[in-house]
Amino acid sequence: MKIGAPRELFEGEARVAMTPESALQLQKLGHECLVEAGAGKLAGFSDEAYAAAGVTVVDGPATLFGAADVVVKVRPPVEAEVDMLRPGQTLISFFYPAQNSALLERAKDKSATVIAMDMVPRISRAQKMDALSSMANIAGYRAVIEAGNNFGRFFTGQVTAAGKVPPAKVLVVGAGVAGLAAIGTATSLGAITYAFDVRPEVAEQIESMGAQFVFLDFEDTQDGAATGGYAAPSSPEFREKQLEKFRELAPDMDIVITTALIPGRDAPKLWLEDMVKAMKPGSVVVDLAAERGGNCDLTVPDQKVVTENGVTIVGYTDFPSRMAAQSSTLYATNIRHMLTDLTPAKDGVILHNMEDDVIRGATVTHENAITFPPPPPKVAAIAAAKPKEKPKELTPEERRAAEVAAFRKQTMNQVTLLGVGGVLLLGLGLVAPASFMQHFIVFVLAVFVGFQVIWNVSHSLHTPLMSVTNAISSIIILGALMQIGSGSFLVILLAALSVFMAGINIFGGFLVTRRMLAMFQKS
Repeated sequence: MKIGAPRELFEGEARVAMTPESALQLQKLGHECLVEAGAGKLAGFSDEAYAAAGVTVVDGPATLFGAADVVVKVRPPVEAEVDMLRPGQTLISFFYPAQNSALLERAKDKSATVIAMDMVPRISRAQKMDALSSMANIAGYRAVIEAGNNFGRFFTGQVTAAGKVPPAKVLVVGAGVAGLAAIGTATSLGAITYAFDVRPEVAEQIESMGAQFVFLDFEDTQDGAATGGYAAPSSPEFREKQLEKFRELAPDMDIVITTALIPGRDAPKLWLEDMVKAMKPGSVVVDLAAERGGNCDLTVPDQKVVTENGVTIVGYTDFPSRMAAQSSTLYATNIRHMLTDLTPAKDGVILHNMEDDVIRGATVTHENAITFPPPPPKVAAIAAAKPKEKPKELTPEERRAAEVAAFRKQTMNQVTLLGVGGVLLLGLGLVAPASFMQHFIVFVLAVFVGFQVIWNVSHSLHTPLMSVTNAISSIIILGALMQIGSGSFLVILLAALSVFMAGINIFGGFLVTRRMLAMFQKS
C-alpha cells in the first residue's frame, strides 16, 4: 500500500504526520511512502531527508491524495481534503467526530474509511498509539515554558547577596497527561506546585512528583474511571465547592495552568473572572483548553491577553506545534504503530479488523457507514483502578496507648526468653563441669547483650556501625586465641568457631564498606 502525508493546511500548524525515521519503519511493513513537497519543512524535515529515506516527494495535495491508498494527517481534514478522498481510501488523523458531524457525513458519503487518532481507546495495549497523550505531554511541558516566559521572575527560590527571592507558586488544574507533565516541569524548575483534580485516585501520582494535592472537603467524590481515564462532569454541588477552593487559592498563586477537558463537550469554566481579578499583578494563566472554549472566562483562543490588573492569560491552541520536531516525531510514531496493527502480516496489505478493540474504537467511518460512537472496549480502561483508602490517623491518646501496648508485649517476650534461657543454663550446670560453665555463661551474656545492642540500631546507621563491630570482632578473636590452649575439647571447639565467625565478620565488613565507598567515587 502507498502511505501519503500531505502538507497541513491549518494556519500555524508546523507538524507533519510522517518523518523520515517513521517512513523507514513503514517500509519494513511492506508499504511505499509518499510525502507532499514542503510538508516537513516547518518541523525541520527537508524534502532531501525524505528522499534519502526512500520516500517519494510529490507536488501538490491532489497528486498525493490521488496516489496514496492511506493518507496520514495531523489536523482534521478540511472539506476540500475530504472531497479528494475516494471510495476505499483510508484517512488517519485527528478528527474529533463529536464536534465535526458534518465532516463525518461528508467522509461517509465518499465511502472512505476514517480512523480518528483522538478516538484511540485508553487501554494498555493502545498506549503506543495514544496520540492525545503524546501531544498532551508536550503541551503540558510547553505550557510551563510559556508561563515562565511571561512570568518574568524566578521559579525557584534563591538567597543572594542582594536579597532573598521567594519561589513561584504554581497551580495545575487537572492532572491528566498534560497536567502531570506540567507538574513535573514546574517542580523540576523549583516552583512550589499545587495540583487539583476531580479524581481522588490521582492524588498519589501528584504527591509522588513533589506537588501538593488540593483536597476538597466534599463527600461526593468523582469517579473518572468510567470515562476511560478522563474526568467526568461534576455535580453542581461539587462544582461550587471547587470554585470556592479556587477563589481561596487565587490570591496566592503566581501561575495557573488549566488542562481540564471532558470528551465530546466544551471545556468546563473553572477559573472565573473574579479569580483572575484576585490574582497579583504579573501573574500568569495558561489555558490548555483554549481550543475547546477555555477553562478561563477571559481566555481568547490563539491570543495572549493582559488584563487591567496585570494578569497575563495565554490562550494559544498550538502548544505541540511550537515544538514541531518533537511533536512530529512522537505523532508519526503513533501513526506507525497504528499502521503496524493494520498490517499484521507485514506484507504491505492493510487488514481493517473491526473485531480488534483498538481499530474498532478509532474507526469513525467504514464501508459507507458511520461507526461513531464505538462500543465500549472489551477490556477495562487504564484508569479503572479504585483509589486506596488512606489509613485512619490516630489521635495522640490512641498513639500513646499503642506504644504502651507494644512496650508491654516486647517486655513480656524478653522475660519469657530470659526465663527459658535461665532454665536451660540451670539444667546444663547440673551436668557440665564448673570450668566450662564459667566460659559458657560469659558467651551467653555476650550473645544477649550484642543482640540487644545491634538489633535496635537504625538501618541508616548500619554502615558506620561496621567499624565498631570490626573492633569488637578483633577482641573476640584475641579472647578465642587465648582459650584455644585450654585442655577441654569443647572449649577449644567453641574458641575455634569464634575465630572463624569473627574473621568472617571482619573481612566481610571491610569488603562491604569498600563497595559502599566505591559507589560514591566519581568515574
